[in-house]
Amino acid sequence: MPHLAAVGSSDGLARAGEERLAGEESARGAVRSERRKEILRQRREELGLSQEDLAARLRISVRAYGNWERGLVKEWTDRKLLALAEALEMSERQCFWLFRVMVDRDPPPTWRAAEENRLPEDPAQRDYLCDYAALMESVPYPSFLVDHRWDVALTNSAFDQLFQSVRPHPTALPDDNFLRFVLFHPDAAAVLEDHEPAWCVPLLAQFATALAGAPEDEGLRSIRQEVARDPFMEAAYRYGVPHWLSTHGADAAELDGAVRTVRHPDPRWGPVRCRMVAETSRMLVEMGLTRITLILSTPTGAPRGPVRGTGGFTHQQGARLRAVPSPVE
Repeated sequence: MPHLAAVGSSDGLARAGEERLAGEESARGAVRSERRKEILRQRREELGLSQEDLAARLRISVRAYGNWERGLVKEWTDRKLLALAEALEMSERQCFWLFRVMVDRDPPPTWRAAEENRLPEDPAQRDYLCDYAALMESVPYPSFLVDHRWDVALTNSAFDQLFQSVRPHPTALPDDNFLRFVLFHPDAAAVLEDHEPAWCVPLLAQFATALAGAPEDEGLRSIRQEVARDPFMEAAYRYGVPHWLSTHGADAAELDGAVRTVRHPDPRWGPVRCRMVAETSRMLVEMGLTRITLILSTPTGAPRGPVRGTGGFTHQQGARLRAVPSPVE
């Protein structure tokens, strides 16, 4: 059968194709291997745990756990992975992606993570948070509770709707740690407009202040190490933040009152202005939590009256300040 001399015979093409696929599989395997190592180490550091601590939780030797974290495991069994998920205090979603990254399959259907991982031990505080979740759910705007590390304790449906298009990530999902999401998730810029100047730099400035106030905090130190491994974010942290603060002032880093732009997944909204409102209460202060709500403005061309079919958003028209008289018709 005739063929192009420069291309070779069909057998040659088949061999070339097989070699190319083998090379691609090898490259994908190398990437997967690195992700396996990263997901364990990063989660351990987020919790402020050493390899000795994890080994004690798993009831195995430190050497054995070190091999797990280096990927030197003959077989990742369900038992090993479920033990890891428990030891690393993973949510149901995090356990799902642990299985997907490690063995490319779902966890056993009988497994469910304890949804109370981040709930306080005090019964009164737990009851308060349960009621506070109902309060947040009644708000039509994206709202979430975070601690000083930006770990997210609660979100409402409007928040989940805003970030519904965000793809899975082992450590930087918006409802796990908001700072990590803003800095490291590849989809963050698709939701957060003016991503670098409006979101990354102000949050890095806040992070620098938090780290200076608690330099021994393992969660903050873990984020700092991750920033250092990202050349772009490290440059922003070392040089961009000081320049930005000298230009705009320290108050510009405050979240409360800041005006940003987000891109809503509902095409009727699209890019929309939002004001960030940070607030707390006596009980939230005791738990080290702050509530952040994104107050979305009505976009140009949006229908007047309640906006329906947007996953919980109901923007009431005609609201006014009580101190401001109604316009005379």
